Amino acid sequence: MTRGPKPKENAQRRNKHEHAQQLTSSTTEGRALPAGLGIKTAGARRFWKTWATSPQASQWAETDWAELEITVKLADAFYQGDVRLAGEIRQRVAKWGATTEDRARLRMSIEDSEDQDQGDEPDSAAPTASDLDDELYRLLNE
Repeated sequence: MTRGPKPKENAQRRNKHEHAQQLTSSTTEGRALPAGLGIKTAGARRFWKTWATSPQASQWAETDWAELEITVKLADAFYQGDVRLAGEIRQRVAKWGATTEDRARLRMSIEDSEDQDQGDEPDSAAPTASDLDDELYRLLNE
């Protein structure tokens, strides 16, 4: 036996948020990492590439790109060993919807696109696995 009133026939949920964002999972071309930033680490270059080609980046204004430039400088310092910056970086990327929880809080959802290319060629500017391994080894032995 159930409690409460009987549910209505054809009940519909009407609590959709008017500012919810629906993004496709197809990556954007993004922007190239500005050479003037002086990024030295492979991890920071990977950080830039990840965010510049993310589904969120398709909706970014110029101020969001400026914020990414500042954040990639922080990520570069983090990968050079200043681990005190981890919390600041995490707060900044949360505002862009870095994790599933962040995207839920922002009412942002990413749907799989039907026409995703599976044969993407690797980017020549992307750091290699050995670059990342060397960088991680250096960080852990400091």
